[in-house]
Amino acid sequence: MANGVGEDPPAEVLAEAAAAFGLLASPARLHIVWVLAHGESDVSGLAERVGGALPAVSQHLAKLKLAGLVRSRREGRRVVYLLDDPDVVTMVRWLVGQVAERAGHPAAERVRGLGA
Repeated sequence: MANGVGEDPPAEVLAEAAAAFGLLASPARLHIVWVLAHGESDVSGLAERVGGALPAVSQHLAKLKLAGLVRSRREGRRVVYLLDDPDVVTMVRWLVGQVAERAGHPAAERVRGLGA
C-alpha cells in the first residue's frame, strides 16, 4: 500500500481503462456517447445530432462497439445504438458536467441536471 491508497490495479486493467479513455478523447466519439447516455438512437439520428457525416459516425460507432462501450440492436431495418453500462453513462455525464461548470458555461446547470 503506497501513501495509504490501496493496491495498484493490474497492468491489464490499467491498459483497458486507458484504451476506453483514449476512445473518449475524441470530441466526436464523446459527443456520440453523450447523446447515447440520454437515450438510444440510430446512426442517422446520431449524425444529425452530432453534426457528422454518416460514414464518419458509423466508423466512430464501430470503434465504440468494438471496445464494448456501445451496443446495438435491430429494430426492423434500423440498427439502434445504446449504452447499457450505467457506469459509463454516469462517468460521461459527470465529466461533461464538471467541465461545463468549471468553464462557467451557462448550460452547466442543465447539463448536470440531465444526469440526475
